[in-house]
Amino acid sequence: MQLFSRVDIGKVRKSNQDAANAFMLSENVAFAIVCDGMGGAKGGDIASQKAVEVISRYVENSFYPKIDTEKSIQLLQNAVSSANMELFDLSLKNEQLKGMGTTVVAALIFDGRAVICHVGDSRAYVISDTITQITTDHSVVQSLIESGKISLSEAKDFPDKNVITRALGVEENVVSDYNVVPLKDNEYLLLCTDGLTNFASSDEILKIFMNSTDDSIPDKLIDCAYKGGGGDNISVVIVSNERR
Repeated sequence: MQLFSRVDIGKVRKSNQDAANAFMLSENVAFAIVCDGMGGAKGGDIASQKAVEVISRYVENSFYPKIDTEKSIQLLQNAVSSANMELFDLSLKNEQLKGMGTTVVAALIFDGRAVICHVGDSRAYVISDTITQITTDHSVVQSLIESGKISLSEAKDFPDKNVITRALGVEENVVSDYNVVPLKDNEYLLLCTDGLTNFASSDEILKIFMNSTDDSIPDKLIDCAYKGGGGDNISVVIVSNERR
């Protein structure tokens, strides 16, 4: 198992409100996380960096060998709740940080599976010879798609595409969703912010994975988002089970 990551400011933004982390908890267990902050002044970058820091530390301190799927789901959701409480308290204490928040998508990868927890519209994909989106966005546009009010094609250019319906730090409590999916040999797990998915298509992302060495994929994904406009911060974390 190998880990690769990159965070990039993009072509348009003046600040970087994304944050990411990835590390091995043991020889065969990986952890990965991506956050996309929001808020005025420095609120967004503080929120994303703090969330990555709190969740990473919680996971590192709470993980234990032979953890099962149910306990790993609980661990990730508790870590996310802990970060939410810290961010919410911080925003109450500092007027300049009022209203800050962040998305999160985090994963534990072990025993041929990925346990994924998310809030907001940062995503997880499994990639082999196809690309499959695992998470479902917590966003206004996703709600409209699910209610049948707009189509998938209409969603691509929807004016409020970046409006999310859940975020860490905005309210005292937050509900996180989880997914458990197989991650086989020669498959990848991709965690990313919407700075990638809004400016690079699924077909373009898949083509990069199929035609690149593992260590070159993050740079190529960033370049692809730049070619698509690069209108937001871009973060990618890749967990590779590739055998090359």
